[in-house]
Amino acid sequence: MKKKRADRLRLTLQIAVFLLVLLIIVSKELPALGLALPLLPDASLHAICPFGGVVTVYEFITSGTFIQKIHSSAFILMLLGLLTALFFGPIFCSHFCPFGSFQEWLGKLGKKLFPKRYNNLIPPKLDRALRYLRYVVLILVVYQTAATARLIFQDVDPYYALMNFFTNEVAVSAYVILGAVALASLFIERPWCKYLCPYGALLGLFNPFRLFKIRRNKSTCVSCGKCDSVCPMNIPVSAKETVRNHQCISCYRCTSDSSCPVGDTVTISVTKKGGAK
Repeated sequence: MKKKRADRLRLTLQIAVFLLVLLIIVSKELPALGLALPLLPDASLHAICPFGGVVTVYEFITSGTFIQKIHSSAFILMLLGLLTALFFGPIFCSHFCPFGSFQEWLGKLGKKLFPKRYNNLIPPKLDRALRYLRYVVLILVVYQTAATARLIFQDVDPYYALMNFFTNEVAVSAYVILGAVALASLFIERPWCKYLCPYGALLGLFNPFRLFKIRRNKSTCVSCGKCDSVCPMNIPVSAKETVRNHQCISCYRCTSDSSCPVGDTVTISVTKKGGAK
């Protein structure tokens, strides 16, 4: 069915990227065992993480170099992520981020275990306040990294802990946060993305002026609320003509190509119907 095609494509991309990143990380450890995986680069997680490019911006501007462990590839991936966000919003978060996928897959289990309370556990007022916490994290991480020229985020990064659990490079604090996020994912959809992810916070700033926006056609909308119920970030899509919320991750689950039962009602476009901005 057409309405499921977008979901299948997104899931395929999520699995493919997750496995690719995992294979790259594993391949880095194999030479110590006298083994190797062909055609895979010998790269660390920092080299293939776009947020690594963000935290080294100050070092690059002031000295023309990168902080320790950050590779130029991370800087290039950061630029690609920002460029993509300018057109489509935080599509990296929903389609390509392995840690976002990890939380989403745990959430599928949570929906079965707690069907009534899942993703509705935190009171709305507290939830709205907590959503700005990730901007505090972003500012603190960027500032502290610039001030110390150290990759301090590694010690608390649950994504780093997830992908490097088989090594001795992970701080206990990162494992603790990973465990907390994994547990929270059974009750809250994408808790790290919602409340703490600094890279998602940065990409979310592009939502108000991204080129291709999510738009709802009022004239064909039947007010079924399906777009609201499937939104992982709890955005009231049915109350908006254009989604500009900083929390939107561009998963497109609310669109007519995925969950909206009426064709050409919730769509991705540059302009509204009739050509108005």
